Amino acid sequence: MDTSELEAKVRQRGLPKHIGVIMDGNGRWAEARGEDRLVGHREGSTSVREVTRCARRLGVQALTLYAFSSQNWSRPPEEVAGLMDLLREYLLKEREEILGNQIRLNAIGELDRLPRYVKEPLDELRAVSAHHTGMTLTLALSYGGKEELLAATRALMARAVAGTLAPDRLTEELFEQHLWTKGLPPVDLVVRTSGERRLSNFLLWQSAYAELHFTDTHWPDFRAQQLCEAILAYQHRERRFGLTGAQLRRAGT
Repeated sequence: MDTSELEAKVRQRGLPKHIGVIMDGNGRWAEARGEDRLVGHREGSTSVREVTRCARRLGVQALTLYAFSSQNWSRPPEEVAGLMDLLREYLLKEREEILGNQIRLNAIGELDRLPRYVKEPLDELRAVSAHHTGMTLTLALSYGGKEELLAATRALMARAVAGTLAPDRLTEELFEQHLWTKGLPPVDLVVRTSGERRLSNFLLWQSAYAELHFTDTHWPDFRAQQLCEAILAYQHRERRFGLTGAQLRRAGT
């Protein structure tokens, strides 16, 4: 089945509103071919482009890509510098497509840690696309789920100390308003490539009831077809949210 047929099949059932992707395996993909790890990261940027285009065509509301974790700063300096160069290159090359397709670019993480030559084009593209009503593309940069939860907790503690928030007034909804993902729909599907089966500090709160899809495909080989296959697998799952299957069936009648 070719990609267009897969996309047509995916459209026949309910789509996940928000997909998170842990883009893993770039370095191992390159090393298996005797190449420098940055070759894998560069090929992975092609996958970013193809997967984003496919998600937009399908009508996915939000796509969040785990591009650089808080822990990735500890990688060899030359690899970190190469990743920052690729990120800047991506922002400049994809600017026209993002603006031309009404995509809203978003970013989450400790963004102040990014070098200026990356942060400036990132901030500019976020600002000029902020009014767009198409798909929201979120780049998780210098991001960590634990770090996000700590930041939210600190902000809420500051409000409590200032006397503007009583502990018994804290709700899930209020807590979520202090997360970096504020305003995004709940995460329905998390995809991880490369055969690893863990979240690696990605969207820990938001993934509480997300469906998880793991594939052995390394990120540089993950394209529109593989995204459709992940969504098809999601569409055949029963999401119970703590209820029984019988309860869900009665509620649907």
